[in-house]
Amino acid sequence: MGLILDSSVIISAERRGDTVERLIEQVFAASGDQNAALSSVGLTELVHGIYRAQSPRMRLLRESFIGELLLDLTVYPYTKETAMLAGKLDGEQQARGVTIPFGDLLIGATALSLDFSVLTVNARHFRSIPDLQVIQL
Repeated sequence: MGLILDSSVIISAERRGDTVERLIEQVFAASGDQNAALSSVGLTELVHGIYRAQSPRMRLLRESFIGELLLDLTVYPYTKETAMLAGKLDGEQQARGVTIPFGDLLIGATALSLDFSVLTVNARHFRSIPDLQVIQL
């Protein structure tokens, strides 16, 4: 079993001024000794945040934090199988009147395709994905 970190977990840690080491400690404290990783979609969200930084200093801090994090975590790709699963989940949930934000849908589908859980600060949207185990930090 493993764990996909939602970008909200990393963003919250970075905003608090935590080190990557402290973030990893918090992840293990919340989820046990699971293999923690990122999805490529989550990484896209994090890189997006680098380029939206309000100052060159903030951009450099974010870039450094994510660069250090990537030394410790595997990044799982968004595959054809994951895309098929995401489309199925989205179609089924929308037929029920449930809309899942696209990024969360893709991150959740990545986790499901790997039989991983998702660790997030904001569990609301992930809980709309059937069979996805969600751990809130």
